[in-house]
Amino acid sequence: MLNGIHLAEKLIRNHELSMDEYVKLLEQYQNQDIVKLLADEAVRLRKQYYGDKVYTRGLIEFTNYCKNNCYYCGIRAGNRNAVRYRLTEEEILSCCEEGYRLGFHTFVLQGGEDPYYTDDRMVEIIRSIKTRFPDCALTLSIGEKSEESYRRFREAGADRYLLRHETANDEHYRKLHPESMSLAARKQCLYTLKKLGYQTGAGFMVGSPGQTYHHIAEDLIFLKDLKPQMVGIGPFIPHHDTIFAKESAGSVEMTLFLLSIIRIILPQVLLPATTALGTMDPQGREKGLQAGANVVMPNLSPVKNRKQYELYDNKICIGEEAAQCWGCLSARVEKAGYHLVSDRGDAV
Repeated sequence: MLNGIHLAEKLIRNHELSMDEYVKLLEQYQNQDIVKLLADEAVRLRKQYYGDKVYTRGLIEFTNYCKNNCYYCGIRAGNRNAVRYRLTEEEILSCCEEGYRLGFHTFVLQGGEDPYYTDDRMVEIIRSIKTRFPDCALTLSIGEKSEESYRRFREAGADRYLLRHETANDEHYRKLHPESMSLAARKQCLYTLKKLGYQTGAGFMVGSPGQTYHHIAEDLIFLKDLKPQMVGIGPFIPHHDTIFAKESAGSVEMTLFLLSIIRIILPQVLLPATTALGTMDPQGREKGLQAGANVVMPNLSPVKNRKQYELYDNKICIGEEAAQCWGCLSARVEKAGYHLVSDRGDAV
């Protein structure tokens, strides 16, 4: 078996490793020589394909109702303490209006799997946004749907779709989700989205309860096979109203290590420095950019609703107006040696 440095060099050469090799490499996530070697290569690749641009996505959290009961999530159906809300079409368009004024050219409609937003309602909202902002990309992040639903959303104008797979291991998936949900269905949705021509995003939590290095290795192999245009990862952060309330949060160091690995596996991927990373470490998003990330997702949701969209505890930026988010992130991105741009930021 190769040692850590040799494994890192092999990953850089081949853009993939075997399951056992990934496990051995992950065990080295605190070895600073290996961390630096992988981060330097990740940054080289992101600059090769995207220069020093950091793309912005305007996040609109439009409903915190959800029919699912994922054990880790603060807005799961079974959380009686969640204060529920839904945005109207007018409120969603108002968020887009404000974002467009600030320079956003991608909007991300994210919400729980809320049956209120039927396919017809979603199609109407998608068409309204694309009619009013034809030069903008629209991303949906609204969970598992039928192929027909995904097709209708695509035909209405949706460009991208985010659907984190959360774990590529069946047994681990069972620990995180109720019996009514299945990993096979989740994966099928991702392959269907790619088939329909969406720029597709997958991803997982780092350090979720029960996660092992083998599970993460399976995630990396699954991502290499899926070849998504976007990958979102962030440290697991417990929520006080879930069965995992007392579990430890995921590691910032491991998350950064994985950002570099994912950039090397998928050199052209759009890779966010997530809010969860910024929640766990005040410099988390800057560190994410220095590990190979090239996307940030400021919040355009109405300030009055941000606290209610609480997937995990202590989420940052819940009190900031959109303009404050943009200004703050722009300064942070410059400090990390990059610059914030308002392009659509499509995958190359």
